[in-house]
Amino acid sequence: MISFTVTAVVFGVVFLAELPDKTALAGLVLGTRYRASYVFAGVAAAFALHVALAVAAGSVLTLLPQQIVQALTGVLFLGGAAVLLLKKDGDDEEIRKPENQSFWKVAGAGFMLILVAEFGDLTQIMTANLAARYDDPLSVGLGAVLALWAVAGLGIVGGKALMRRVPLALITKIAALLMIGLGVWSLFEAVA
Repeated sequence: MISFTVTAVVFGVVFLAELPDKTALAGLVLGTRYRASYVFAGVAAAFALHVALAVAAGSVLTLLPQQIVQALTGVLFLGGAAVLLLKKDGDDEEIRKPENQSFWKVAGAGFMLILVAEFGDLTQIMTANLAARYDDPLSVGLGAVLALWAVAGLGIVGGKALMRRVPLALITKIAALLMIGLGVWSLFEAVA
């Protein structure tokens, strides 16, 4: 059974953390060069694979004693917040242009870019933490993949307009504050 609450919390946290990430920019660049639906297909497949790996890793963590899991996820959330707050702007990924506009070339380019760029990324680690915290792999996986797809879609279709209206620094700070809150709450639960 899928928990709407867990899915919504995961969606919010992952969405805000991914929005200022380099993949939103990569999606924007790919979306301006190629057919948006082809780019999204490749990017969405790569994100689904990353979420599956993260949820599996987080599910393994649930085998540990609950206090250790709470303490570990608290520390990792606080570390993720520090990474967001200390990250320097301008971390652009180089995007190789496929020779033609075929579905497989464009989707493949999007898939490979995200597969490589997101491996071990903050949101993948956060998803593993959330899977360990909530012990609800389906709800966490659904929330994370929907958030990543939403950010990819925004980046591909409307990234320029969003960045004009909402400062990237504000989005980053909101995501970091949410992660600090989750980290402190997890540490509190570990000690209580």
